[in-house]
Amino acid sequence: MKTVAVIGASSQRHKFGNKAVRGFQRQGYKVVPINPHEAQIEGLEAFPSVLDVPVGIDIATLYLPPHEGLAILDEIAKKKIPELWINPGAESGEVIRRARELNLDPIIACSLLAIGEMP
Repeated sequence: MKTVAVIGASSQRHKFGNKAVRGFQRQGYKVVPINPHEAQIEGLEAFPSVLDVPVGIDIATLYLPPHEGLAILDEIAKKKIPELWINPGAESGEVIRRARELNLDPIIACSLLAIGEMP
């Protein structure tokens, strides 16, 4: 079972960060919500940063506005997360360029659609 960090996870069920938590759970992934302002999301312990997660992470899926996502990329690289999805609304030329500079090889697409979920 792969572990996915939903960066920008939310307790608000109408937000895509929450839909991602639920969608990845339905598809059998171990989900780690990342949100510095929440302790729990959908019954799962939330962490302020990927660096605070005590286990390895296989996939990071980004649900933050570009200016916030840009600040997180160094943490993703430091944690050595091998797969990074930049979802619609989180992408910008600067985010993509910085991810590539960090050798993250980002996938610019909807991670929920990729796993067979409808957002």
